[in-house]
Amino acid sequence: MGVSADSEAKQKKFVEKYNFPYLMLCDESKEMLKSYKAWGPKKFRGREYKGIYRISYLVKNGVIQYVFDKVNTKTHANDVLNETH
Repeated sequence: MGVSADSEAKQKKFVEKYNFPYLMLCDESKEMLKSYKAWGPKKFRGREYKGIYRISYLVKNGVIQYVFDKVNTKTHANDVLNETH
């Protein structure tokens, strides 16, 4: 599943545009994002702001098995598969 701080309407547009087959959760309050350490300070072109980190958690039977704290979108699917085998 995915989690974003975007509104439900924005999530719906994203899911429809990209035919995203997974559950998307909206966390506009950012409580869940903060608890999973997926929200915090970022920098871009010298500007500092708060935003979402690309983090993935591999969960099995309700227990976090592995944390991918620096997700490379081009290799992430294979990274997850390699960790599960």
